[in-house]
Parts: sequence; structure tokens; C-alpha cells
Amino acid sequence: MSEIDTTPGKLDQAAVILANLDELLDKERRALLDGDLDAISRGLREKERLIDALHAVQSEQADDFSAVREKAMRNHVLIDGAMDGIRAAVDRMAALRRIRDTLDTYDQSGRRTVITSLRSGQVEKRA
Repeated sequence: MSEIDTTPGKLDQAAVILANLDELLDKERRALLDGDLDAISRGLREKERLIDALHAVQSEQADDFSAVREKAMRNHVLIDGAMDGIRAAVDRMAALRRIRDTLDTYDQSGRRTVITSLRSGQVEKRA
């Protein structure tokens, strides 16, 4: 990636980077809301490249970054929510697997006994 020139004649280069990042963040938001994790991962490398390019721009352009920064923070909240949902699904699947493979019983005094399933996971064919 080339260094971004922030001289007055080249400041429009920073505007192009901001516009591209702004558009990418909008696409990322739509993908997050649609649950399209593949689209999010495909855009990650481009997002990193654009952010690196923005860091190379002089601080006098910082005011122009506020809208993009807000979108990035908004998307970060959505990403955190998606990750929480994925973790919850994994936890639920593990709980269902435990339920399928074991049976908890209690005797008259309240002591718990775990009975493990002896299922082989294969179907027996009979003629």
C-alpha cells in the first residue's frame, strides 16, 4: 500500500478513503443484520487496509473521521451481539448433547445419579 499524501492537492485522496470505508461499513452493517458472516469475513481485509490508510492521513482530517468512527462503533456493537448469539448457540448445543447422552436421576434422599447412555450412534438394520 502506498503512503497517502496529505498536501492540499492530495487531500481528496483522504476523502476517497473515507467514502470507501463509509460504504464498506454500511455493507458490513447490512451483513451483520442479515447474519451473513461470510460477507463480514470477506470485507475484513479491505476494512483493515482502509483503516491503515486513514491512520496515515494527517490529524487535520480528524473531523472528517467522526461519521466513519460512529459507524464503526455501531458495527462493533452488532458484532459483539452476533458473537454473544453464537456463544449462546454453542452452549445450547452442548446442553442438548449432554441431555441426549446422559440421564440425571435422584433417589429418595435427593442424591443425584448420572446414567450415561450406551448408544453407539449407529442404526441397527433388521430383516
